[in-house]
Amino acid sequence: MDGALIVDKPAGVTSHDVVARVRRLVGTRRVGHTGTLDPFATGVLVVLVGKATRLMQFLSASEKEYEAVIRLGYATDTGDITGTPVPPGPDAQEAKHLRKEEIEAAMASLRGEIAQVPPMYSAKKIKGRKLYELARSGEQIERQAVPVKISAFEALAKDGVPMQINDDDTTRDLAVRVVCSAGTYVRTLAEDFGKLLGVGAHLAELRRTRAGDFGVAQANTITRLTELADADAIDEVIISPDAILAHFPALDLNDDEVRRVLSGIDVQCHSTLENEQCVRLRSQAGELIAVGVYDAARKMVHPRVVLSK
Repeated sequence: MDGALIVDKPAGVTSHDVVARVRRLVGTRRVGHTGTLDPFATGVLVVLVGKATRLMQFLSASEKEYEAVIRLGYATDTGDITGTPVPPGPDAQEAKHLRKEEIEAAMASLRGEIAQVPPMYSAKKIKGRKLYELARSGEQIERQAVPVKISAFEALAKDGVPMQINDDDTTRDLAVRVVCSAGTYVRTLAEDFGKLLGVGAHLAELRRTRAGDFGVAQANTITRLTELADADAIDEVIISPDAILAHFPALDLNDDEVRRVLSGIDVQCHSTLENEQCVRLRSQAGELIAVGVYDAARKMVHPRVVLSK
């Protein structure tokens, strides 16, 4: 079985847990995902199976979309609801006094190309160690800011109400939609948003609704995948390797060209493709056999990743 399964990850499990479950369902160890979701988060997790795991490099950098709830009123040490509250500073204002104009101005300032410091409670590695491992041992280390792109950061009405008042009457929940580049930490976006407003903030909820071209409407719960596996019908929802990369142009090869590509030899391509553009290389039957890179000067495609060997 080769292809992608779009999983609707539930809260309370890690992305690694989902991969382990899929391994058992499909009966192969060649399983991986294209972008981690925190344990408390839910939503789209693209899981690659079999030879399709070789395509991960073409998907990991895909744009992501989220729906989240930012709790305004206090920060936490992890940036999300699982953490310990951080006492507000002496100049902090109360969230209940926030005005709509302040919120919109703060959101606008965080859109576009921004620099973001990775949180300590993250799986990012520095000198071979994951940051969350250092954080749990009480260590704080300096992290370099990295460029990310926030294409959309906007408020959403939840149950028809723009901002929810919580029972404590001191915190406010703001539902938001975020579209961002790969590598963006929505927790950090929430924290930076709270700092701009002077109230402190953290993520109360996070749901990924899209990863690249794959949306939550295509996602299957673990329960549904288990039912399909028990019925020997999981192939009904697996996405073929060729369809996974449908956003790349395709080049259909004759039998001789297929043999060349399987041997890692370039094939000719008279096309108007852009230089270094990725190309799907397919057999006459429409099977993806490789992903190549177009060399405009030579009018050739060089196989970068070969699936069928």
